[in-house]
Amino acid sequence: MATKLENVAAKARLNAKLQFTSLAHHVTSDLLLKHLNKMSTSTAAGVDKATKADAKESIGEWGPKMLSAMHRQGYKAPPVRRVEIPKPGKDATRPIGIPTVTVNCT
Repeated sequence: MATKLENVAAKARLNAKLQFTSLAHHVTSDLLLKHLNKMSTSTAAGVDKATKADAKESIGEWGPKMLSAMHRQGYKAPPVRRVEIPKPGKDATRPIGIPTVTVNCT
């Protein structure tokens, strides 16, 4: 059975001119936990230094705050940690961004 977000994606593919006013109501705590579980366990911590394990442990604290902020259109994405990694076979480096898993919502 398709999820509501998959149905929205199918509608968007069928009609490129279709406009959506808000998709925040499709983001639920179950969906949040599902995608948190899909994250790799070897992901690096973001600016808040929280790992995937830390995020899963404290999801009861930050999850409802984030969802509430999203639903009232007050969510601001946290900063991304910038890291320079070496390019293979060269002395040069390239930047990558490491997103934050948990958030501090007001």
